[in-house]
This record gives sequence, C-alpha cells and structure tokens, in this order.
Amino acid sequence: MWRIWRLYDPLRAMVVQGIFLFALAAMIHLILLSTNKFNWLDGAKKPAPASAQNSPMPAAVPAEKS
Repeated sequence: MWRIWRLYDPLRAMVVQGIFLFALAAMIHLILLSTNKFNWLDGAKKPAPASAQNSPMPAAVPAEKS
C-alpha cells in the first residue's frame, strides 16, 4: 500500500476526493429536489382530488326512432 502513495501525493488525492464527494452530494440533492415526492423545500404537490377523477359518466341520451 505504501508504494501507491509514492505515486500519488496524499494531500492532493484527499482534496480531489473531497471535491468529488461534494459534487456527488450536490448532484444527488438537486435530483431529489426536482422530484415531487422528495422535494423537502416546497413539500409534495397534492394530486387532484379523487372525486374529480372518478366522476360518473353523464346519462345516456336515448336514440330517436324514425
């Protein structure tokens, strides 16, 4: 393991890892904020009431006989 650290500077490797992890965390949070279910700032958007979606069909009009 010590031979690997002879190839890379440990300080630079930790800084690059920190920047990568911060960018990954920011990307994950922004993806979650763009969804309806996991947006903790605006709250979940409420769906349309079920009564409007399940309203009964209008009555059938009888056909005229000729």
